[in-house]
Amino acid sequence: MRFPLALSAKIAGHIIKHKLRKTPKFAMVLQLEPLHTCNLTCTGCGRIREYSTSLKDIVPLEKCLQAATECDAPMVSICGGEPLIYPKIEELVNGILAQGRIVYVCTNGMFMRKKMKDYLAAIYSPEVETKLKKLLDEGLISDQDADTIRKSDEAARKKTVIRPIRWMYWNVHVDGLEYTHDLIVEREGVFKECVAAIRMAKILGYQTATNTTVYKETHVQEIEDMFRFLSSLEVDAHTISPGYEYDAAKKDMVKRLGKQPEDFFLTRKMTREKFKDMEKWADRFTIIGTRVYQEFLAGKRELTCTAWAIPTYNIKGWKAPCYLMTDGHYNGYQEMLREVKWEKYGVVDGVARDPRCENCMVHCGYDPSGALGTNYQPGDNWKNLKYNFGARPRPYPASPQLFQRAFNGVSVGKGHLAPAKAALKTAGLTQEGADTEFYVQQMKASAAAGASSGANRRSNSEGCGTGDTSQRDELLT
Repeated sequence: MRFPLALSAKIAGHIIKHKLRKTPKFAMVLQLEPLHTCNLTCTGCGRIREYSTSLKDIVPLEKCLQAATECDAPMVSICGGEPLIYPKIEELVNGILAQGRIVYVCTNGMFMRKKMKDYLAAIYSPEVETKLKKLLDEGLISDQDADTIRKSDEAARKKTVIRPIRWMYWNVHVDGLEYTHDLIVEREGVFKECVAAIRMAKILGYQTATNTTVYKETHVQEIEDMFRFLSSLEVDAHTISPGYEYDAAKKDMVKRLGKQPEDFFLTRKMTREKFKDMEKWADRFTIIGTRVYQEFLAGKRELTCTAWAIPTYNIKGWKAPCYLMTDGHYNGYQEMLREVKWEKYGVVDGVARDPRCENCMVHCGYDPSGALGTNYQPGDNWKNLKYNFGARPRPYPASPQLFQRAFNGVSVGKGHLAPAKAALKTAGLTQEGADTEFYVQQMKASAAAGASSGANRRSNSEGCGTGDTSQRDELLT
């Protein structure tokens, strides 16, 4: 089967139950954001900017569990921010699993190995040595890590940890191969850590998934190469979605980065061009979703948005109308369903009801539409059934050539900061030394200016230099 039978059956059963009850609107996946704090500042993500005044706030564990019960979605995607920063993430994961739900931990991967080392310390016995040796051989843990695991004390063994279970996935954010991904997350070395975390997870028996957002400059060939590489790592599932210019991301892009959103995000027309081979990718790789949504991305049909089926709960309550647009927050899921004027949003027959929805074709708005039968066409149910219960694509064979294509950035000295580092090296500076050198040069310029004008004494406001920062700016840029 393409996906585990128990998981597919749980989701299918949930849809059938509500269809038989004729429930007009119901949740399929809960996007649970227990906090918005993050260790990265990804280009295209407006989350930590939209909630900038409440980054220190968290949703209490009890409220998180209550939200999952309230909307009763069969699947919960724990996101953020970076969810592994949440102080009670282990208790949250285990609490939702205890409710009988599927859990996706949507993470940037930077803290995954730490959480898995906690798991190893909690379960250590001589039988674990085989896996420890493999992890050591592949450089995924250090000798010191292994010693700490072997010497785990009573507190480490009693600690609540995230264990491998068929109902839980590590869902790792990967937006391309090394150069592109590190550029988008605005930090070099993140792709390498993601790959290490995925490899470690597979050795320990965890299920893994990846989520990818495609932007204007992402080349189609790179998307295919990324899927080949991830398939060679035996990643269990993938989600993919077009990058959409929602308000919070646009504002951040202009204010923080000085970039124009139209140079980064996809229009509807661009999305269909990028995703024209979506169905072929889905046949070759384990992409989660429906065949109907894939046809929509490829431009073969229209769908109506069903954002209410993937609701978002965060520090301010139930976010509406969708994961990316915020017109209000509500105290309850049912209250949100009643109060929001859903007919004001989305695109119907190619016409945007709200201008902000015009270029949106994202997974969280339209993938449930494919499963729920909006814009139904004869044969849709069979397409989706055949796709999700059909044969699993074989893993793509690993090869040195594929590995080399994947690590095309900082690992081979060609990261996005390489030109800046080269400029500093040519100038004989470290990055930390650049500001010191600038200060020295400015003081020399000030002294020279004073000597040439005969003015040996200047006011404090003039004595710090000429004020021209162009040389430093060019170097650091």
